[in-house]
Amino acid sequence: MQTQTTTTAWNQIVQEGVQAYVEALTDADSQRISEEYGTHNYHPLPVNLVRADGVLVFDGEGNEYIDCIGSYSAVAHGHLSEFIVQTVKRQLEKVTLVSRAVYSSELAVFLKAICDYSGMDMACPMNTGAEAIETCLKLARKWGYTKKGVPKDQAEIIVAEGNFHGRTTTIIGFSSEPQYKELFGPYGPGFVSVPFDDVTALEAAITRNTVAIMMEPIQAEGGIIVPEPGYLARVREICTRNNVLLIWDEVQTGFCRTGKRFAWQHENAEPDLMAVGKPLGGGLFPVSAALGKRHVMEVFVPGDHGSTFGGNPLGAVIAVAALAEMEVDGLAAKSQERGQQMMDGFRALELPQVLEVRGKGLLVGLEVQNVDSKKLTQAFLDARVLTKETRNHTFRFAPPLTISEAEVDEVVARVGRAIRSVV
Repeated sequence: MQTQTTTTAWNQIVQEGVQAYVEALTDADSQRISEEYGTHNYHPLPVNLVRADGVLVFDGEGNEYIDCIGSYSAVAHGHLSEFIVQTVKRQLEKVTLVSRAVYSSELAVFLKAICDYSGMDMACPMNTGAEAIETCLKLARKWGYTKKGVPKDQAEIIVAEGNFHGRTTTIIGFSSEPQYKELFGPYGPGFVSVPFDDVTALEAAITRNTVAIMMEPIQAEGGIIVPEPGYLARVREICTRNNVLLIWDEVQTGFCRTGKRFAWQHENAEPDLMAVGKPLGGGLFPVSAALGKRHVMEVFVPGDHGSTFGGNPLGAVIAVAALAEMEVDGLAAKSQERGQQMMDGFRALELPQVLEVRGKGLLVGLEVQNVDSKKLTQAFLDARVLTKETRNHTFRFAPPLTISEAEVDEVVARVGRAIRSVV
């Protein structure tokens, strides 16, 4: 691109606004430019979304889709919640970023609200789920050295096979998914992997240097793998008995997604540390946090950890609005009801291609067999249902928790038609 052309483009953006520049693109333009200039670390569905409202999204040609991806649980409140959008508009006229070099009233309100909501004592605000996980790992290790007495640099953290906690170099080092880690090494030591939902293997892996056990209460990215009843409580008991911290990764399962505020509450398996994110940003902004008990969180001192944007005033008020709306609108109960409706509906289809339907709340996995999953993905798209395959031929359904009874029925009907169309 020549200098004069570039200057003209920048001037056009400033004079007419970014939106005008964006809206000039066709769906095909957007896909072509993204493929040319963006790294190919994602394989998006062949649809370009330009507008959203509640559980519905629209492409540039005006086609309407029911969003059952829900930005991987992040759009729990529905797209463009009116209350959260208004909260953002008011904050944009006040202050958005001051860094952690000073205090802010917005951060103070957020810290108290998230602790009250979660039952934890203290919070360390961050931006993304992976950052929240990394924060929990640092807290657990320092707690192990300063409070448990583990020899320096010998701390071990037990994780589960099939996990997904993010994509930083530390996290992928203990992933059991080959593509997540291949050619990105060397990897850091200090992690021990055991089968998920196996208390015997878990307990056998504990040593005197074990500082924490970190798992997802339900393995979302792993294929909506729900452990057997009692497993979460047993993990809590094992941690307590062995003086080991329990870390739940609730980035995808938290904030009403499974029919409870947090998935660990299905068995009262209270953690010592918890990573949260995604829905905390109200579908508008990245907000996450590491939450925990005071005896763990207090090991951090100034200089141990930080984030320029973590806890910024804009993100803080969005998160408080998101928490308030979840509570006032009863999204946990709605998730439980609509999730059960969806699972019952999928099972009632009685299609031989459906091997299993599993999940909790509106975190639903539809595992298929004897069907070309690529063709089925396209069939879902043709039926105007957005969903993507995760591991083990499982399609994940995690729509906004605001989805109505009629909309769930429509999803079930479209899914049935899509599956039958590829037989």
